[in-house]
Amino acid sequence: MVQRTCIVVIISLILSSFSYLGAAYLNLTLPGQHPFPEQVVHDVHRKVNASIARREMLQTSLRDQSSSTYSSCLTGNPIDDCWKCDPDWPNNRQRLADCAIGFGQYAVGGKGGKYYIVTDSSDDDAVNPKPGTLRYAVIQTEPLWIVFPQNMLIKLSQELIFNSYKTLDGRGANVHIVGGGCITLQYISNVIIHNIHIHHCHVSGNANVRSSPSHYGYRTESDGDGISIFGAKDIWIDHCSLSHCKDGLIDAVMGSTGITISNNLFSHHNEVMLLGHSDDYTPDSGMQVTIAFNHFGENLVQRMPRCRRGYIHVVNNDFTRWEMYAIGGSGNPTINSQGNRYTAPIDRNAKEVTKRVETGEGEWRSWNWRSEGDIMVNGAYFVASGEGVEVKYEKAYSVEPKSAVLIDMLTLHAGPLGVGSRDNNVGMWSTGPNGGTSGLGSGPDYTDEMSGNGSRSVPVSTSSAFILFFSLLLSLSTLLFWYAASDTHYFTIKYNL
Repeated sequence: MVQRTCIVVIISLILSSFSYLGAAYLNLTLPGQHPFPEQVVHDVHRKVNASIARREMLQTSLRDQSSSTYSSCLTGNPIDDCWKCDPDWPNNRQRLADCAIGFGQYAVGGKGGKYYIVTDSSDDDAVNPKPGTLRYAVIQTEPLWIVFPQNMLIKLSQELIFNSYKTLDGRGANVHIVGGGCITLQYISNVIIHNIHIHHCHVSGNANVRSSPSHYGYRTESDGDGISIFGAKDIWIDHCSLSHCKDGLIDAVMGSTGITISNNLFSHHNEVMLLGHSDDYTPDSGMQVTIAFNHFGENLVQRMPRCRRGYIHVVNNDFTRWEMYAIGGSGNPTINSQGNRYTAPIDRNAKEVTKRVETGEGEWRSWNWRSEGDIMVNGAYFVASGEGVEVKYEKAYSVEPKSAVLIDMLTLHAGPLGVGSRDNNVGMWSTGPNGGTSGLGSGPDYTDEMSGNGSRSVPVSTSSAFILFFSLLLSLSTLLFWYAASDTHYFTIKYNL
């Protein structure tokens, strides 16, 4: 009897520890999931506050030394401050792997691996890629830090299927990836994608594609996502621009987790970001995603993101209008919105930031959706819900100038660095054009309009004709006592309505 009582007490203690802060669902630790997501949220705030404090302190003490390299590099953005303040960073590129925050902070990419220089922009053979091409690099089994010696336009013939432990580092070059399927991260871990333009991705497939040096297989038709994260973990996407794709710009599904999406520029797209396979796919309850310092720019319609299950932290982003809604969800996801600026469109029927998709109020009132310190502009309002939160409609209000300036500062360099209007003198190989030319060519495959090069202009209003494209197992494993020695980080998700 004593033995049985002890077992009950121990199980009770473990279960209570996993239901941290009264989560809406039992927070069992799945592989890759952080058991206490609120701790990760607080850590993000701590790092942001520390970077802002350092910036303000140096601005005060060095106001007469405006030429100081160290003081000028400080932005208040903890990711950028982490590596850009090193004057010799081009020769210490792998320092970047230590700079992620949030749920994707454990993504090491190709840290510790060899540098691989992409010398050939072609992609003629998806089964037998040539050495020197990007496809040859990403399928290798060992860690690689992949860099570009010059500006490149890489036109993919099929999905670019990554292997684990890879960093795509586009700093110092103007690198564009377009074409068939674009980037696929499937059942892998530890990938960093930094400073890349990804756009005009279309459906591909019904063809053989190599995924490792020893394996290739038949791929059915892809969705045409910019980046597809499928059953993957420890992923960090930073300082990229994404636009004009057939399906989602970034979709994460099927038990993906441990993802940070930061400092990116999103524009010209309908269904921007999907996190979660379906309402019924219970392994996505372990999805944990940080969305920080991004600029959601012109001509976006919906899904910034659209969430199913999981824990989504949306922090310090700039949303400059939407056509339908900014943040949506179903299947009881937890959405923690903090310190964002939401600028509503002119359409008075689209002022609400949030949308509960195909769910009645009687059900969604218990979902944990909260807004803290967000700035509401042009009539925007956030409908909060959950335990201890009175459902309220936060109408637009005047904001302290300091708060607005903070958002501008944190998202100032969203998108790729060192190209277009954002010349930050970054680059190991070349910060200028190749031999007096852009190196990207012109014509039907590439135009300036396709580049999405960082314009931050706000659209006056977009005709509702833009909405033409809008489409509509838990293996609960075992109770997983201490899944200790495995990488306990996080999960993310994807799919369609």
